Amino acid sequence: MANADDAADQMVQDALPVMHYTCASIAEEANGDEAFVVSVVEKMTALSLYNRQINIEDHASTDEEKAQLREAFIGALSEGCAADKHALLGGVVDNAVKTSLGQ
Repeated sequence: MANADDAADQMVQDALPVMHYTCASIAEEANGDEAFVVSVVEKMTALSLYNRQINIEDHASTDEEKAQLREAFIGALSEGCAADKHALLGGVVDNAVKTSLGQ
């Protein structure tokens, strides 16, 4: 049980420093560095999945299913940021997780 708590604590510690980004501010800070944006979104996504107690394997087990889920997530993320570029990215990511998994 302590290992799960440690992992959760680490996930929160990884995500906290990036939770201030909005859709617009991450784009500005990244200045074209796609790897930076992906890293930030990955941290936020991991926290969202953990908070929602979602195991991706329950929704997509094959590479094809995972690719479809990824495309749905990216689409929902893009739509969320297009709707409000000043929205907190963490909220947009959480909504994209929820939407792409049909929650």
